[in-house]
Amino acid sequence: MDFRTSFRRSLIIAVDFDGTIVEHRYPSIGRVRPLAFETLSKLQAKGHRLILWSHRAGQKLDDAVTFCLSNGIEFYAVNKNYPEEVWDENDSRKILADIYIDDRNLGGVPSWEEIYKVICPEEEMPQEIIKKSWWK
Repeated sequence: MDFRTSFRRSLIIAVDFDGTIVEHRYPSIGRVRPLAFETLSKLQAKGHRLILWSHRAGQKLDDAVTFCLSNGIEFYAVNKNYPEEVWDENDSRKILADIYIDDRNLGGVPSWEEIYKVICPEEEMPQEIIKKSWWK
């Protein structure tokens, strides 16, 4: 059985910010990685829950959330398993998710086009989206 067949259901996807959605320029916000917001938007449209999973805290985390909102992405939760969860935001903790997208993966973070192909193998990333990428 292909492991991707389990992706037919709605997933919880934890997504890192620095080095993954944007180039790593912490504490500043780096340039957006090509296709990051387009891919995240398509994943949300398919019903997947996105959690922003970041080492950032306080104002730096607020800045990242605001930046994502300004680019059309509102996360299901931020550094939490669900929006109502209460915890000290200065504590580092693991998020329960089906998939973790992070630049610290073994081998680094793949392109957002490759990420989309793994999560949604039944369809290609539309060419009109890919052509907008500054990497292509």
